[in-house]
Amino acid sequence: MNRSLVIIKPDAVERGLAGDVLGRLEGRGFRFVAVELRTIDEATASRHYSEHQGRPFYERLLRFITSGPSLIVVVEGPSDTWRIVRTMMGPTDPADAPPGTIRGDLATEMAKNVIHGSDSAASAAREIAIFFPDLV
Repeated sequence: MNRSLVIIKPDAVERGLAGDVLGRLEGRGFRFVAVELRTIDEATASRHYSEHQGRPFYERLLRFITSGPSLIVVVEGPSDTWRIVRTMMGPTDPADAPPGTIRGDLATEMAKNVIHGSDSAASAAREIAIFFPDLV
């Protein structure tokens, strides 16, 4: 089985959307390996978003992801689990996300777009190790 990291971001938790997002993932057949509600600290957020360091939006991204509780989930499923999750999420900008995708149905702005999902198998392994080192 393949695994991927999903973060239901602070905006979704605040709006009470975590159950909807989890239901969509579970309905698709993914199994939850680990689930934790936590406010991500700045050091962990910096490690998680390290590939964005130096970009104009980096500081804003860190402020947002550390602004309140997130639901951090490791999902397990068939080959290319990360790709299936990304398809379910829809494009980063909710204005471009089609109806039926998580962002198309639930997100309202690019900076607060409800969900993060690993963008490759390698990223999934790296991200899971950051948030759930005991699973590695």
